[in-house]
Amino acid sequence: MARMRITVFLWIAALLVSLSACSRERADSGSKQQDAQSLPKIAVDAATAAGISGTVHFSGTPQKPRGIDMTQDPSCKGENEAESLRVQDGRLANVYVYVEDGLQAGQYEGPRTNEVVVDQKGCRYVPHVIAVTTGQPVRILNSDDTTHNVHPMPQNNREWNQSQTPGAEPVVKRFSNPETMIPVKCNNHPWMSMFVNVASHPFFAVTGTDGKFRIAGLPPGTYTLAAVHEKLGERTLTLTLGPKENKQADFTFDTHVSAASTVK
Repeated sequence: MARMRITVFLWIAALLVSLSACSRERADSGSKQQDAQSLPKIAVDAATAAGISGTVHFSGTPQKPRGIDMTQDPSCKGENEAESLRVQDGRLANVYVYVEDGLQAGQYEGPRTNEVVVDQKGCRYVPHVIAVTTGQPVRILNSDDTTHNVHPMPQNNREWNQSQTPGAEPVVKRFSNPETMIPVKCNNHPWMSMFVNVASHPFFAVTGTDGKFRIAGLPPGTYTLAAVHEKLGERTLTLTLGPKENKQADFTFDTHVSAASTVK
């Protein structure tokens, strides 16, 4: 009987510790959101707004995309290829380019209310890489005839895990804190992966198959611009923009993780 009491006591103590940790986590998250909302609202003067355009290149011969066998689920259309390194004509897709440093702290006007749509189609996430501002809704669809399980694994945001059956209502989620390259997987189909990037401002882009990006509406200033790839890491450069000035900033990645960047 004494042993049973001790066991029950330890179980209750562990439960209380867990509940306390969850409460602290929710309080910390709420505090961060409150701090962000207390920052001043900043409207960039359109008459002086500047911009950055560029291309992300890949140097050398890229490895052939790894084949993925999807035959374990007939709804997944059989054979496919991994998207972790997409190079076309020497240009690199799925690179997140954003202003890493130099902006005045504040709430910038941007697409915070516009939903970013992700579809699960052919047992892949489409698109493979997305970028949103903090609090911007992400709408996740399931266009497949199979059940998926959406599971982001962030470091600075709340982790969640939700199943989505064929024809189910969209899943709509938001991310509260800035974070780069949050991995997302499907527990039912282990080859499925995508990445979510979250910024506290709207000055970012994701390169397409042409490797190009453009960031517009920046206030004049000196900035650190970062380009981040899921496998090849991060490249940065510093540039100064005058009123109404548009500059070109190019990045180069290769498989040896050497860096190159230019500003024109």
